[in-house]
Amino acid sequence: MQLTQLFSPSDFLLGFAPGDKWAAISLMMEHLVKSGRCDAATSEALHEAVLARERSMSTGMERGIAIPHAAVDDLTEVIACIGVVADKEGLAFESVDGRPTRIIVLLLIPRAQKLLHIRTLADIARVLGKDSVREELIEAKTGDEAIRALTAGEAAIT
Repeated sequence: MQLTQLFSPSDFLLGFAPGDKWAAISLMMEHLVKSGRCDAATSEALHEAVLARERSMSTGMERGIAIPHAAVDDLTEVIACIGVVADKEGLAFESVDGRPTRIIVLLLIPRAQKLLHIRTLADIARVLGKDSVREELIEAKTGDEAIRALTAGEAAIT
C-alpha cells in the first residue's frame, strides 16, 4: 500500500506532546474521531483493541518509530494517523532498541485482510526506515510537508 494513499495532510499530528505512550494512543484515537476518520460510536472498542495489542507486546520498533496497531472487525479500510513527538528527547515506548520514539504511526486494519495488515506494516517500516524520511517528518511544520517527506521516501525505494 502506498503510504501517500493512506495518509492525508490532516492525518499528521505535528508538535505532538503526549505524556506517555498510553496518552499518545488515546490522543491519536481522539484525533481520528475528530477528523471523521473513525466513527465515535465504535471508537471505544477500536481504542481498546489497540491498547490490548500494546499491553501484549510493545509496538516500539527501532530508529525512533512506534507502530501501535490492531486488527479489528467491521472495518473496510485501513485507518491511520501519524504523531511526530515534539520533544527532542522523544517518548519512552519500550522500543526494541531501547531508544525513545519520535514518530508514532497508529493503525487500525481490517481483521479479515491479513495480507494487507502485513504489507502495510512492512511498507511503513521500509519508508520510515530511511533516515532522511524520518528527519524530514520530524522537521515538518505542516501536513503538506509531511506528505512530501513520505512521497520522497516512497519514490526512493521503488
